[in-house]
Amino acid sequence: MADLQEASVTLPSDPASVSAARKYVLRVLTEWGLPGDDEVAETIRLIVSELATNAVQHTRGQSPTFTVDVELDREEQLRIGVTDSHPRYPRRLPAAVQQDNGRGMVIIRWLTAECGGRLSVSPTDEGGKTVWIALPWKAPVQRRQRGAAH
Repeated sequence: MADLQEASVTLPSDPASVSAARKYVLRVLTEWGLPGDDEVAETIRLIVSELATNAVQHTRGQSPTFTVDVELDREEQLRIGVTDSHPRYPRRLPAAVQQDNGRGMVIIRWLTAECGGRLSVSPTDEGGKTVWIALPWKAPVQRRQRGAAH
């Protein structure tokens, strides 16, 4: 079994950071062995986009940054978490509400379940929250050689 592999980036709560978060996660996952053109990579790209968008849009300026954590545990489970400092947990809107936005959590939950994963939300010690997705990992783990250029 492999050790836990971790990567993290903190970005400003700005719409431009959504794209940066998506690119960061896909770059890390590619380094860890997930082909960039894999169907799961596309799903993860959409999930990260929705999580980062939520962190930017729904914190109402009360979270100047958000952090994206990527963890690969024992070659079997991938966890991605997006943390912001706003205390309000995400809410699922009722289906009858007619809005153009507000469906991010429904999309995230559906895509995560479709991949055999699960979604959870946990409080941070600082009073914010982290929205986590956990997915089974099926790609072989790529290990960096010591002293290799990055």
